[in-house]
Amino acid sequence: MQRYNSFGQYMRKTFGTTVYKVNVDAGFTCPNRDGTLGFSGCIYCNNDSFRPSSCKPSLSVSDQVRSGITHTKRRFKASKFLVYFQAYTNTYAPIDELERLYREALAAPDVIGLAIGTRPDAVDLPKIKLLETLASDFFILVEYGLQSMYDKSLEFIQRGHDFSAFLRAVEITKGRGIEIGAHLIAGFPTETRNETLAMAGEISQLPIRFLKMHQLQIIKDTPLAVLYRENPFPVFEYHEYLDFVADFIEGTSPHIVFQRLFATAPDDILIAPAWGRNRHHILRDIEKNLAARDALQGRNFTPRTVTVTD
Repeated sequence: MQRYNSFGQYMRKTFGTTVYKVNVDAGFTCPNRDGTLGFSGCIYCNNDSFRPSSCKPSLSVSDQVRSGITHTKRRFKASKFLVYFQAYTNTYAPIDELERLYREALAAPDVIGLAIGTRPDAVDLPKIKLLETLASDFFILVEYGLQSMYDKSLEFIQRGHDFSAFLRAVEITKGRGIEIGAHLIAGFPTETRNETLAMAGEISQLPIRFLKMHQLQIIKDTPLAVLYRENPFPVFEYHEYLDFVADFIEGTSPHIVFQRLFATAPDDILIAPAWGRNRHHILRDIEKNLAARDALQGRNFTPRTVTVTD
């Protein structure tokens, strides 16, 4: 039984086969690292926690795509691919450079589109119009890193923008054929469990189709690691997180597609929470817990009603 909408299921239904991601690192930086907003980045950020070792900015985008496709075809007999611009802020460059990089990735055989991870304060109308042009022929998903809808949390993690920046980015992106995604992190010490759960319903009211949500991880060589060592705060225990995910899914609109429900940083850089379980194990336990609770996506979601007055 399908208890929540997963990204893999959505892509198989849309394209008639499994679509595999090919990650690339195009050498972008971030306004929170190059001095525009700051130099140290968000306090939790260590790109080694999620960037595959195959992503090498020393190689061209086309070489990275070609290598990734060759490896994935050999391993999985894959036939369709989504190129994922993941590392740092992937709209943070002049528009001519962005167009060159995006079209270079899309030119590879069997690539059906792009997923572009970025910050909501790193887009503008010309960049969105470029994505709109590409979306007329390809699947284009822009993933906005929100992390939290609470400004107190965004300030705590030194994000460099507020919730209103995210709302502005969504507003200029919607209605252009571009798929919109959001990225949330659960477990900031600035939020209660109920506050974090409330984001499921709030995000569901927006014109967003895709959602990534995962637990806060304390990663070595980050400002958060220093803070955690000096003033430890609670992080999700494993079974506590399984229940949180179930509650979050039930509070999320049925039209949302979940791209991610948890994170798995490499053990050699992960400080906490150290669950000692691999990706397959966590996914299996999430699905077992959903089944045990008879949980269904959207069960506790109530659309906001709009009253129209004369």
